[in-house]
Amino acid sequence: MKYLIGLFFCTIITIQAFNQDSAPVTILKKDTSVIKDSSVVISINPGMNEDLEIYKLKPAIDIPLTGAFTGLSLLGFSKIYSKERSTEAEILSLKKSDINSFDRSAADNYSEKATKQSDMLFYGSMPLPLVLLLDKDIRKDAAKIGFLYLEALSITGVFYTGSNYFANRYRPLAYNPEVPMDERRSGSSTNSFIGGHPALVATSVFFIAKVYSDYHPESNFKWVLYTAASASTFATAYLRYKGGKHFPSDLITGVAIGTLSGILVPQFHKNKLINNERVKLAPFHNGMSSGLSFSYRL
Repeated sequence: MKYLIGLFFCTIITIQAFNQDSAPVTILKKDTSVIKDSSVVISINPGMNEDLEIYKLKPAIDIPLTGAFTGLSLLGFSKIYSKERSTEAEILSLKKSDINSFDRSAADNYSEKATKQSDMLFYGSMPLPLVLLLDKDIRKDAAKIGFLYLEALSITGVFYTGSNYFANRYRPLAYNPEVPMDERRSGSSTNSFIGGHPALVATSVFFIAKVYSDYHPESNFKWVLYTAASASTFATAYLRYKGGKHFPSDLITGVAIGTLSGILVPQFHKNKLINNERVKLAPFHNGMSSGLSFSYRL
């Protein structure tokens, strides 16, 4: 008993010593159900502590980074949507045979209806993370979650505007003779790479799924959110393809960037003490030897 009490207090002192910004941490579970095997397992699960922050911001890094990326994104948008129109001769010189075989089928697509539907998904997804405020645990960190969302959007925006500014890739509809020449000549017709609609939709919906799962790691509802995120992102990409706005390679790249941004920004800010019972300390004594067992589940 003296050994266990000493270990208990040593564990508390150790946790406090390594705690980030002195955030309160407690040992929540002391499982004595295995006393019959002459062992005691102490599980440290700060993730269940209501006082422990799920995400940690570093203002000296996050604020300048987000500010710079947001500024670059806004500048990029002003550039890519003010490009000069192509000449009719330049459009007529485009040949489907010059498109790689993987992307070529997109040049036959054009649908105003599909484009409008993709716009609905795009604009509808931007404020969608507000639904996270319905959760009382997340709502108390609303300002922090909002800042992380802005950071994720700014990163996606830099990739989108930067690639379209430097790549100048014609959209599939520019190759389609059935599309009005005025639309084919539009300056925005060279904004094909990367697919911005699916990239930003993916950032939004996967951000929602990631944040919810971090606050409720044991909830099965997180899989519903990840499934919905995948479905809405795929639907947006498909509609942009059918609308003649992007080639498959544009969409795949955009989806990858948006998904990674939506998931990794929260992940990189996740409190390192949140381990979901991954750390286990187990003192043991089997009659011949005694010691302390330590395990960490990846």
